[in-house]
Amino acid sequence: MFILGNFIEALASVINILLGTYVWVVIGRVVISWVNADPYNPIVNFLYQVTEPLLSRVRRFLPAFGGLDFAPMILILAIIFLQSFLVPTLRQLAAAIG
Repeated sequence: MFILGNFIEALASVINILLGTYVWVVIGRVVISWVNADPYNPIVNFLYQVTEPLLSRVRRFLPAFGGLDFAPMILILAIIFLQSFLVPTLRQLAAAIG
């Protein structure tokens, strides 16, 4: 049974790292939106392709704020919530299993 506990602990660690990395990708996207970045730059394309699916879903639920985009902030808060709730829950489950 301890193998399952170790697997869940490792899964929690990987999820935590992925969520933390995605926060930095969203922050990079925000910084890129402030400057006049070359849209053909591969890094800019990567940032847009990775973040736009989730940001567009968040934008559907937000009202227009006069040109201000609060979607990245809402997305980062949601990721922080997942890091604060999901990851510890998985770690507690792993400890309970063995």
